[in-house]
This record gives sequence, C-alpha cells and structure tokens, in this order.
Amino acid sequence: MSEKDILQTEITYLKGVGPNRAKLLKQELNIHTYQDLIELYPRRYVDRTNNLKIKDVQEDGKTVVVIGKVVHTEMIDNGRKKRFVTYLDDGTGVAELVWFQGLKWIEKYFTLGEEIAAFGKPTLYGSRLTFTHPDIDKLSGNEAADIPKILPVYPSTEKLRAAGLDPRGIRRLTYQLLLQLYQQKYTFSETLPQSLIQEKNLMPKHQAIYKIHFPNTFEELNQAKYRLKFEEFFYFQLQLAIRQGINKQTHKGFVIPAQSSLLLEYTSKHLPFELTSAQKRVIQEIEKDLSSGIQMNRLVQGDVGSGKTMVAFLSMLNVIDAGYQCAMMTPTEILAEQHFKNISNYAHKIGINVALLTGSTKKKQREQLLQALKLNMIHILIGTHALLEDDVQFYKLGLAVIDEQHRFGVMQRARLWQKSSSDGKPPEIYPHVLVMTATPIPRSLALTLYGDLDVSIIDELPKDRKPVKTAIRTEKDRPKIYEFIRQQIKEGRQAYFVYPLVEQSEKLDLQAVTEGYTHIQSIFPEYRVGLLHGKMHPAEKDDVMTKFKLNVFQILVATTVIEVGVDVPNASIMVIEHAERFGLAQLHQLRGRVGRGEYQSYCILMTDYHLSADGKKRLQTMVETNDGFRISDVDLEMRGPGEIFGTRQSGLPDFKIANISQDGQILQEARKAAFKIVEKDPHLRLPEHAVILENYHRQTSQKAEMSRVG
Repeated sequence: MSEKDILQTEITYLKGVGPNRAKLLKQELNIHTYQDLIELYPRRYVDRTNNLKIKDVQEDGKTVVVIGKVVHTEMIDNGRKKRFVTYLDDGTGVAELVWFQGLKWIEKYFTLGEEIAAFGKPTLYGSRLTFTHPDIDKLSGNEAADIPKILPVYPSTEKLRAAGLDPRGIRRLTYQLLLQLYQQKYTFSETLPQSLIQEKNLMPKHQAIYKIHFPNTFEELNQAKYRLKFEEFFYFQLQLAIRQGINKQTHKGFVIPAQSSLLLEYTSKHLPFELTSAQKRVIQEIEKDLSSGIQMNRLVQGDVGSGKTMVAFLSMLNVIDAGYQCAMMTPTEILAEQHFKNISNYAHKIGINVALLTGSTKKKQREQLLQALKLNMIHILIGTHALLEDDVQFYKLGLAVIDEQHRFGVMQRARLWQKSSSDGKPPEIYPHVLVMTATPIPRSLALTLYGDLDVSIIDELPKDRKPVKTAIRTEKDRPKIYEFIRQQIKEGRQAYFVYPLVEQSEKLDLQAVTEGYTHIQSIFPEYRVGLLHGKMHPAEKDDVMTKFKLNVFQILVATTVIEVGVDVPNASIMVIEHAERFGLAQLHQLRGRVGRGEYQSYCILMTDYHLSADGKKRLQTMVETNDGFRISDVDLEMRGPGEIFGTRQSGLPDFKIANISQDGQILQEARKAAFKIVEKDPHLRLPEHAVILENYHRQTSQKAEMSRVG
C-alpha cells in the first residue's frame, strides 16, 4: 500500500473507531483520515515521575498538573447555579475540581478511587485549592505497556468524552495507529532536504512523528517539537518568500532618486526638530527601496509619538521632486484631518499643495479637487476610504502611504495601485507602497502577518519626550486623584476619563459612560466636561474633539473611541476606569493619547481590589514600561495571536503545532532558511530542492482545495 493510500484511509477503518465515533471525530476535531489523527498533536504532556504536589501549588496564574485519586463527587444546587465538584487527593492535600457546564456527562465520568491528572489554573478560596473546568486525563486502567511515563494529552470535547474519546481514548487510538504503521514497516517520507536537516541539526521526519506522540525522554520530545515547528514555519515563510520574489520580478517601481533638492531644502531650513537616529535609519531604508526600480512594499512600525508622519513626509519629498504625486490613506476622518493639518504645516513652507478628501467633502469641492488631482496641481492627497472610489484618478501616483495597516486589506492596498491608470488594468510600473502602524507588533507576528513586506522599526522616541508616569489605584484613592486633577487643570492642563465597552448590550455601554459623565460633572462643577462615545454622529464627535483640543472642555469623558484620535498636547492626565477589563495593547494605545506635549503626563489605572493573576500582570506591565514593543510581547505571550487578531480575520495561518507567541526564535530561523533558498533558487529547480518543491505544491493545492470546500 502506498504512502498516500495508508495516510488517506478514512478514520472509520481504524480499530476502535467505527462509523459513529468517526462521525464525531470529523465534527468535533476535523479528523477525517489517518493523517489527520497523526497531525492531532498533544496539547501537553504528563510527567508521571515529576508532578506537582497539591500542598505545593500556588495561585500564580500558571497552568499546573496535579495527579491524585478521586475520593468524593457531589452535585451542589444552591438554587442559583448548579455545580459539580470532584475531590482529588494526592496524599499531601485535597483539590476541588469544579464544573458549571456539561454537568450531565461529567456527573457520570468519574469513578471513586481512580487515578486522574487535572490541568488548569488554580485559585485559592481560603485554604481550598480549586480548579474550574480543568482538563482531565484518566491514568488508571490498562494503559498499553509500551506507553512511557511521559504521557501525551490530546484535545477532546464534551461529545467525544461522552462517546469514550476523552484524552486517554484519543491517546489509545493514536497509539493503535502508530503501532499499525510500525508493524507494516511504513516510513514517513522526508519533507526537508538533507542539507537543511544537517545544517539545522533537525530530527528526521519519521522519528519526529513517533517521538512527538510517545517520547521516551523530554530531550527527544523537545527535538521532535523543534523539527515539526521548524517545518511548519518553513513552508509558510517559503510561500511569503516566493510571493515577495514574484512581486520583485514582476512589479517594477518608479525610480526615485534619493536626497532630492526638495528634501535637502526642507531638512536644512524648515525641519522643526532634530530627527532621531531611528528615523534617519528608516528614511535611508525607504530611499534605497524607492531608487531600486522595484515596487517598494515596506511596513514602518513605530510607537505613538515616534515620528512616523515626519518619516512619511520626508520620503514624499523625493517622490514629488521626481515629478510624481503621493497619497495617504487613513481609517478615520479624524485621523485624516490630523495628518492633513500636520503635513500642510510642513508642506506650505516649500510650496507643496496638500488636499483632503473624505466622505464629508462637499460635492462641488470634491469635483474641483478631483480635477486639480488629474492636472497634477495637488502633490499630496490625504483621505479615508474615499481615496479608493472609481472617480479618484491621479496624474501620476508615485507613492501610496497607508496608515494603520491592520484596518485595511491587501485588496484595498492593490486598489490604490490602479490610481494612475484610468483603464483599470494593472500598471506597467507600480506606485510604491509605504504602510505605517502605531500598533506595536511583536517581531514574530510581523513576520507572519506582513511577511511579504519589508519591515522597518522606529524604536526610539524624540529626546524631549517625557515618559508617561503610570500608577494603579483603587476606589479609596479617588478623593486624592480628583484633587490632583483639579490642581493640574488649574495649571492649564486637561484630563481624559475613559470607560470600557464591556457589556453585550450597547444600551448598558452607553449608560455606563453617561453615568460617568454625570458623576464627573458633579465632582468638577467649576469646569466644562465633554462626552464622547461611539453612538454619536461623526460630525458630533468631531465637534467634541475640536472643543477639547481648543480647551473649551477641560475634561473629556469618553469610551475607547479616542484610542486612535486627535493629538491634544495640553492633555496630561488619563484616568482609565475598570482598567482590568482592557487588553494590554488597548491600554497602551489609550495611554498614548497623553504625553503628546511638553508637560509631564500621567495615566491612572483604576481597578478593583480583587484582580486575577493575569489582570495583575497586565496592569503591572503598564506601570513598568512605556515601550510598546515590550508591551506587545507580553500581550502576545498572555493572549496568543488568535485572540489578539482573530485568526480568520487577519490572515494568520492556523498552525497545527507551531505557536507564534512562544516560538519566535524558531520562526526567525525558518524564515532565514526559506528566504535564503528562494534567493538562491527562485523557482526551486535545483535537484537538492526537489523535495521542497513537491511539498510546496502539495500544501498549496491542499489549501486551494480546502478553500473551495469551505
């Protein structure tokens, strides 16, 4: 039987499965074939020789494993919410395992006296150690003699458990399948070239498959994990390397000379501040791209206030001096207006015309603007999605700058490319694309999300920028906080109060912020207080923000609608209510609204007394650092990429074993290897790369098939 025949065998035919269980495995875990079961890698492992004793477990937010015997179970119904409790005794103490859902199956699941392993994040109520909805693996019974002391734990669901396919049941099926393949002398084909295996000292594929499921030692397990993670990352990065290579071969770019006379005139006579070394480095990277004759596709990452707009403007000067136009697209009108104002201030000094186009632009004004654009009378056009409309045509677009990239898709980026050709066909020479984001993204995520872009990082703030002082405070501190704010306002400063959007009901969200608004008005009757929330009309929002910027309002009560907003250099205090309800990235973005001017600024995180371990870590990270990249690393580590971006929405791949949050180093190694191979052999035609080409074609055709089915 060939490799394809064996691995593509329907899971129904594996001993111990049958039609009913096969149907459940397909529905619950997407397991259709033998190959699918082999690629259902363990979630974790139980080291039966070195588990944690119950008496030694602490509440620190970490997932732990405890092993013990079931000594008692009970269903508790206090009239409000039923719960099922299992008591686990390991001889050093007793832990409570608690379930609030799936009570029917869990009530029948345990047998008194059986040995089980429980996985979860424990909490302490008094002296009671409690695991809520832990993962369970039964260790009692007739385990296969060949299964070592390091036991794999597989994912399962309530329906699978009810059918006897708990983690132990799936472990038995996996063991049964691998034993069958071993007895048939089946060999897993190698998927990487020998040269790469030797260079990276990787475990062979055949060995890695067996050892990932049933390792004899943790050293074997770690080698198997590294090999399989490296391979997953390698083939994903290979796609990006090939895509980037094709773009660079087929997408010619306008040749823009560096250090134009316009740029030199502006930097020598009008530059309002000294550039940081990071800004200078990124400008040089952009200039190199612009002059290469290949379309630039570069992502510039920089924290709030790092000077990305100035980098974009200075890059535009070279483009304009070469006779081309520039566009800048932003996700919101308020941000477009801010960029328009800032760039106009820079540009008028050297006779450059800047225009603004948004959904609010009046019809007559819009017609005049579009006519001027076609005649090359506008050098820089700034706007929202309105820039993508069919009637917006440039005389000669040379550079498109896109702000806050994650708000726009690849197709929207591509639509901007068409703006120099009225027939809608792909241009012979493409405008350059510069993508900017103030959302710091960990390097591993940037290489995955934007792996086909070149990445520049502005990792330095201007010398005169004072870090925002951040503190955690509770209800008892309110009187002191209000007095501090009053003192700051007397000195001419302004303050934000931000309320979270946490309820499912928009009505309750609105109620929370409006009640907060009324409360703040009563506390500060001597000052004018503004209110800003998502349900307001855009013109109303703009009016409130303008009044706050002009200091008509001394205090602004708002929801997270201010996360990406107008600079108010005079605002020096931000109070974030219920700060524990915000994610780390969002807290950092909100804090970026203050500290924009010359004054020392403060961010006060208001929170409950009783915080979870994760809540404490999030808020403490905010206190410890203003570095957005460090914050994003902690955020990724705590939440994982899928929760941050949403795997489907962002285009993040759904890896089977690799983990972007934890395996950044392996990702970078795999990326280097993939890009090195494509640089040497763009079409993978060398004999040594035949195995890569075969697997690349297989993987891309499988994905195409899945997308057709999906």
